[in-house]
Amino acid sequence: MSVQIGAISATLSSFLSQHDYSHIAVIVDEKTQKHCLPLIQSLLPKTFTKIVIKSGEEQKTLATCEKIWQAMTQANMDRHGLIINLGGGVIGDMGGFCASTYKRGIDFIQIPTTLLAQVDASVGGKLGIDFHGLKNHIGVFQLPKTVLIDPTFIQTLPNRQKRSGFAEIIKHCLIRDAAKWDTIASLDFDQVDLADLIAHSVEIKKAVVAEDPKEKGLRKILNFGHTLGHAVETYLLGLGKRAVLHGEAIAVGMITEAYLAYQRNLIEAEELEAIEAMLFATYGRIQIKAEEIPAIIQLTAQDKKNKGSEIRFSLLTGIGDCGYDIPVSKAEMKKALEYYIG
Repeated sequence: MSVQIGAISATLSSFLSQHDYSHIAVIVDEKTQKHCLPLIQSLLPKTFTKIVIKSGEEQKTLATCEKIWQAMTQANMDRHGLIINLGGGVIGDMGGFCASTYKRGIDFIQIPTTLLAQVDASVGGKLGIDFHGLKNHIGVFQLPKTVLIDPTFIQTLPNRQKRSGFAEIIKHCLIRDAAKWDTIASLDFDQVDLADLIAHSVEIKKAVVAEDPKEKGLRKILNFGHTLGHAVETYLLGLGKRAVLHGEAIAVGMITEAYLAYQRNLIEAEELEAIEAMLFATYGRIQIKAEEIPAIIQLTAQDKKNKGSEIRFSLLTGIGDCGYDIPVSKAEMKKALEYYIG
């Protein structure tokens, strides 16, 4: 998997000089059109097509895909064209999905502009859209031609968005690098070296994906925090008024799933306390009501790690280690969410 970290002016120029595409289309939202497209526009051919979609997870739907495919069709793109996804995880997931299915697949590259996308969503070739409120329910595995990461893009982000992306960095440390966890756990968010941590997370994810590209085994550890985290995110997004950012929901997932690991004697009490102390300090406590727990648990039935009626989790087996395909009952999930609520 090709991932390059550096100034976009150099990496994109180099990539385009090595390829002869019949047409290039760039997918942006209103934010990346304003803040990020000007940074690469001079590197593109004058005849490129700009495809603008609305920002937000709620736009990650088949209806938006139809608009993208229609724009590609109107631009007469053939199978020798290139899609450039310039944005966060929504654009990367959906733009890659559209490219992979247009005329049975054309080349695309990822230029992630959010911290979340740079450390997680853009790497690994998981592409897809939400379907009837279920996250990433329809999609494919397809690697981009390259991923071009320029840490300077994250300077355009509000602080809350940066914190959201930081949750995936925390996850990578918890599942694969205890020493790095010790480092970041001793710092406030404003003190961490994000450029260093981006490179660190990319290397972890690349190594895991290289060993298990289609998520048949080891790659499932990258879903630590995501079974209950995605359920919380989906539930709150569905309500509209209490929407949370992805990383904020994954922080809930990491605390509750660390509690499940503690209940299974997979981690020590001190490890659970350290994890929740850092995550509560960084993200606060998301308001979840006790009467909402059954609806949240019900959403875990759609998790892609499941087998039959078993809800399967990836749980820590110590800080820096993680197991996968661990069945968890609804009663255990209820107890974990009650623990989070306090």
